[in-house]
Amino acid sequence: MTSKFETPTPSELSQRTDKIPDNLMHRCPICHQVMTHYQSADKTCPNCGYGFRLTARERVEAITDTFEEIDRDVTIPSRFDDSLYLQKIERAKQATKLNESVLTGFASINRQQCGLAIMDSHFIMGSLGSATGEKLTRLFEAAKQKRVPVVLFAASGGARMQEGMNSLMQMAKVSQAVADFQAAGLAYIVVLTDPTMGGVTASFATQGDVILAEPHAMIGFAGRRVIEQTIKQAPPQDFQRAETLLAHGLIDAIVQRVDLKQTLSQLLQWHQVKEA
Repeated sequence: MTSKFETPTPSELSQRTDKIPDNLMHRCPICHQVMTHYQSADKTCPNCGYGFRLTARERVEAITDTFEEIDRDVTIPSRFDDSLYLQKIERAKQATKLNESVLTGFASINRQQCGLAIMDSHFIMGSLGSATGEKLTRLFEAAKQKRVPVVLFAASGGARMQEGMNSLMQMAKVSQAVADFQAAGLAYIVVLTDPTMGGVTASFATQGDVILAEPHAMIGFAGRRVIEQTIKQAPPQDFQRAETLLAHGLIDAIVQRVDLKQTLSQLLQWHQVKEA
């Protein structure tokens, strides 16, 4: 005998909804397919391959055998006294367990040694501040001393405007460190992830000897709306996507997230310095 359906009481309904995990469902921003959080261990869309944003620590877990962090305590200089900005920095630190928008250190990827920098879009959109630039510069200098290649995962909204000129100068500072590193005959490999924009794209993120990208990553300088307002035209829908940049020669390859570790280890093996 079929039992009669009874509408749950507000208390029962509340208990049921409390058991539903947060962020259970996701919609891919590229193909718009809806999926559960658990469908993909590496946080990629099973339909189009788009990679959802990872934290710096998640990247470390995904691609490295070992990782030793450096310059963990580097943070914004004390001269900044904007209370709202300082509050935003503190919230970002608590959310990411990082002191800045980039994690730096030395890693082994399938037994290949390298310097590793991972920008974290969860820390004020991976913006380039003075401490970010300092950490990146120190990494390239240390990797130059160790004679190992550097791998950088770029993810950024651009320069951090709360720091004004101090932020913009980091573009030149890191670019000079990259140039010195490359002049020493060492390889610099970049992986562009979604999104990589602004001054980061305009400087060190596109200075790599090898430039890779994840599928459908947004890569550009100015934002779409700014471009539309400037040229009074609507740009093509995919004009700032990795596939378009590959077709026009700005990047060398698009690599699925599941293949990144193997691809990077192969590139590192080819570019290890053979000491005499």
